[in-house]
Amino acid sequence: MPVQQSTSAHTTSPRRRRADAERNRARVLNAARELFAERGAHVSMDEVARRAEVGVGTLYRHFPTKEAMVEAASQQRFGEILTYYRTICRDSTEPLEALKLLLTRIAEVEARDRGFASVVVEGTLGSEGPRSPLRADLEAELVSLVDKGQAAGVIRQDITGADILSLTCGLNSIVHRRSGDWRRYINIVLDGLRSSRER
Repeated sequence: MPVQQSTSAHTTSPRRRRADAERNRARVLNAARELFAERGAHVSMDEVARRAEVGVGTLYRHFPTKEAMVEAASQQRFGEILTYYRTICRDSTEPLEALKLLLTRIAEVEARDRGFASVVVEGTLGSEGPRSPLRADLEAELVSLVDKGQAAGVIRQDITGADILSLTCGLNSIVHRRSGDWRRYINIVLDGLRSSRER
């Protein structure tokens, strides 16, 4: 009686294919961020594929254009900042200290990724492009943080979460252009946000 061989050894399950695809996508994004941080905008899709050790066809299946890849990488970076805020800052009982931690993390990321920041057109922290879901999520978190600070009497009553998000644009510019000590500017921003009672 002939023995039927299982086809499982010769086929890949949909779950395995999805996992492989996610790994490849992550490798592409990591490679793109590394190369952009190193060299700015002058990076080709072929170079990203080589750094990620994937085929060019695999790269284009995930990101049909360079712009799509840049947008996905910027959203990944935005998501990391949002996760940091929710993990480290959100439950702090000191709103101004939580804000200082967040602004410091933003500046550190910008300093690390100066070349990458130069190729991002929209969707990153402090940009004036269309609001992404992650940007909206962070703005909602900042609204809550400002409300907490105002209720505690430590943040000025005329400040909004959108104000804080916009201030990051100036902070990012300072870091990107190396036009001063960004830690000093964070302290200046925080002093400007304090209520008169806290000064």
